[in-house]
Amino acid sequence: MEAIQTKIFNHDTDVDVTHKINTMELENWINHLKYIKKELSNLIGLCGEDLSNTLEDDSVLQKFQKKDVENETLLRALHNYMNSREEIVECEDTQCDMAFITEHESYRRSYLYHLDKYRRLKDEFFSKVQGKFTLLNGIS
Repeated sequence: MEAIQTKIFNHDTDVDVTHKINTMELENWINHLKYIKKELSNLIGLCGEDLSNTLEDDSVLQKFQKKDVENETLLRALHNYMNSREEIVECEDTQCDMAFITEHESYRRSYLYHLDKYRRLKDEFFSKVQGKFTLLNGIS
């Protein structure tokens, strides 16, 4: 998906500016989740049988696989949300605008929660791997 250049003009209302900023933010979330999707694919491949045996722990691989499903689910939801935002131009009152802004805040919380959990999972993985590699290097 190519990023749409959303320009903010001096004559834009505060609500218009908010919608444009939210659109740019949403595009960044989607691009970030696409990157995480690639990264998870690499990490799952890395956690293949050899590393799982070395770590003596299949749970990290299973957690990465679960996170991959969760990432795909959130990515799909954000794409659907992006498509629904096309209706913003038809808002004729503040209540309609606020519904979109409130929905965006909800997606922001979901995205940040997902990101936090993913980062913690990677930290857990790297802690386990670092410990194993340190032991292997010390034996040589």
